[in-house]
Amino acid sequence: MQRKKSTTPRKKSGKQGKTRNIVKWLWIVAMTPLVALTLMLSLTAAGVFGTMPSFEELENPKSNLATEVYADNGQVIGSFFVQNRSYVQYADLYPQDSTQLVKVAGHEMPPIAAALVATEDARFYTHSGIDIISLARVAVKTIALQRSSQGGGSTITQQLAKNLFPRGKRDDNKVVRTAKLIVSKFKEWITAIKLEYNYTKEEIVAMYLNTVEYGSNSFGIKSAAATFFGKAPSELNIQEAAVLVGVVNASTRYSPVRNPENSLRRRNTVLKRIEAAGGITPAQYDSLAALPITLNYRPISHNYGCATYFREMLRLTMNAQRPKRRNYYTTWDYEQACKEYDENPLIGWCHKNTKADGTPYDIYRDGLKIYTTINASMQEYAEAAVQKQMQTVIQPTMDKQVRETKELFQNLTDEEQEAIIKRAMRNSDRFRNMKAAGLNDKEIYASFNEKCNMKVFTYGGERDTLLTPRDSILHHKRIMRASFVAMEPQTGYVKAYVGGTSFQYFKYDMAKQGKRQIGSTIKPFVYTFAIDHLGLTPCTMVPNLPVTIETAVGAAWSPKESGNVEYDGVLHPLRWGLAHSRNNYSAWIMKQAKQPEAVADFIHNMGIMSFIDPVYALCVGSFESNVYEMVSAYSTFANEGVHNTPLFVTHIEDRQGNLISSFSSSSQDAISKESAYTMLTMLQRVITHGTGRRMGWAFNMHGVEIAGKTGTTNENRDAWFMGITPKLVAGAWVGGEDQSIHINSSRGEGSIMALPIVGDFLRRVHNDPNININRTDKFTRPASWQAVECEDIGSPTVTTTRDEFFN
Repeated sequence: MQRKKSTTPRKKSGKQGKTRNIVKWLWIVAMTPLVALTLMLSLTAAGVFGTMPSFEELENPKSNLATEVYADNGQVIGSFFVQNRSYVQYADLYPQDSTQLVKVAGHEMPPIAAALVATEDARFYTHSGIDIISLARVAVKTIALQRSSQGGGSTITQQLAKNLFPRGKRDDNKVVRTAKLIVSKFKEWITAIKLEYNYTKEEIVAMYLNTVEYGSNSFGIKSAAATFFGKAPSELNIQEAAVLVGVVNASTRYSPVRNPENSLRRRNTVLKRIEAAGGITPAQYDSLAALPITLNYRPISHNYGCATYFREMLRLTMNAQRPKRRNYYTTWDYEQACKEYDENPLIGWCHKNTKADGTPYDIYRDGLKIYTTINASMQEYAEAAVQKQMQTVIQPTMDKQVRETKELFQNLTDEEQEAIIKRAMRNSDRFRNMKAAGLNDKEIYASFNEKCNMKVFTYGGERDTLLTPRDSILHHKRIMRASFVAMEPQTGYVKAYVGGTSFQYFKYDMAKQGKRQIGSTIKPFVYTFAIDHLGLTPCTMVPNLPVTIETAVGAAWSPKESGNVEYDGVLHPLRWGLAHSRNNYSAWIMKQAKQPEAVADFIHNMGIMSFIDPVYALCVGSFESNVYEMVSAYSTFANEGVHNTPLFVTHIEDRQGNLISSFSSSSQDAISKESAYTMLTMLQRVITHGTGRRMGWAFNMHGVEIAGKTGTTNENRDAWFMGITPKLVAGAWVGGEDQSIHINSSRGEGSIMALPIVGDFLRRVHNDPNININRTDKFTRPASWQAVECEDIGSPTVTTTRDEFFN
């Protein structure tokens, strides 16, 4: 009996041991994945499988941020980018009307945030970066049910981690690829937890919306809202927000532009999830789902939008390298460029300034904010004025001339014309691409005679056509060009800048980059020299006769007049010569001056820094300049004789809004206040009695204090007009791409071709109550300035008083 008692416990003990072993192995099986997971997470966090983002990097994540260019009212007029991305804060997402807020997951949110949370992470406010429930669901689908995961396991924070710190390149080997994917997931989990620790939920939502791609070259919600709907993120309604959140899933497949049907279905899916999250009622869903997608599609491109030529000029200016002699025709121009590079901090700014880490600024990636002097409304008016004049007057005149004469190039031999066409061929993308592909010149030139489908520019809009590339070159050569600049004389601020008529087709900037002979627009400076240095007055009497000057080389020079002008020998005051743009009167002044070098230096001091050949012929505008310089120089008259260097950027901030650089215009006394005002009175007579009379009757400038000067070069190759008002100076140039292309008739003169651009612009400005430039503005008359009496032979005595010029 004792044995039985002793064996029973041993039997019981064996069962217990077996149970213990089973439990132990169950614990091992259960804990091994957790231990392995913990070990893997620890090793990943320690950087064994590659570096992890530091807390400093999490505070300042690196991404390609677009540099934004602002007008003087804070409106964004363009950007420079590798990825068109701009950041917004969560507060910037809130609509002005609080009734537009949407309640999702127990939180009231802006529509775009609500759409994101409801669609991508419904438990966003209840987890700390990793959603265990979603991970378990994905694991069951993937492992137990043998289904490939369709997403849904990654939280918004994890997706943000992946966007901020992308995975490496995809490996072709499946095993290696799987291993890398697992490590990447671990990294994303750890980074997500760190992000949750560093940022609020609202900041994470804003960061996510800022980092994702929406298609059509839009990165970040600010760019996407502007591109697809022409709105700020705070202005998006719930259905528009649903479109953009839906696009994030697959920017091409769900693009409302490329695949509108897919986009509509995806939008309604997002709206359904918002309904499921309690953000909208079933009735609201039904009404919203029935609506079509209404876009205001404005794709971001450097070729389109506001102030395209200005933005390109700004980009080139900030990225400029120190000038090289080989890029300049004259030593003077090279030396002036070097001086400007050294003295103007904006030129080459990206190379002259460095970030905290010592690297230079990159306007394509560093998210700078460039605040310019451009007035958005004036820029719009300038572009509209140029377009209207070119479309309705200039181009029809040129087209009619070509049809009637069967000639495009004027006074050129066939060989010279062919040389121009071949040069255009060699400078084309077609030629360069075919050359790079290995074709020889003969084959390439032959291809220019083969018709193909293409788009061509017209002032009525871009057109699809079937044309040979050679004929397309001739077509675009026939398109007349124009440029325009408006400047505030008291500050030097550039308020409007038009370098051409279509940046997409004609990249060359004729406002500042290109130069042409300036013709009679030089004459006010010659007359000012006469007043300032020779002691002459507007009433100095000069006979209307030809003028011949013996030059230093012993040759005689005598200027010709434009049109059918007769020399009647009658004495007229100098102001008459300026008003009627007579070349003989300008030559007469040069004859009295005797030193062309002194006149050239005087003109440079007024603001024209281009090379001026110091010869007597400079008085009729034989040298070349551009609208940018001319407007700057003419501003001296309106600014009481003080010349301000043009300024088009006031300050630059970094991505956080910290001031990096500020800029101001430099000024110098060029002429006396009295001389400046005297010249203004003479230039007002150009408008009231001379070649600029069209300004009064065509643009209702009667009674407005406005001065101006027309200019036309030989054979009407270049047409100019410079207009001066008390608060704004504006200038326009019109001409052909090649100087052999021009309008032959009198309709090619500056008063007909260029003046209407300035007149139309000023009329629009005067009619805008939001611009502080009015028809009643007055020039500043110096207290010491005295009116002088002029007497024309055979005419009654007249007095140059204020009333004469403005009534």
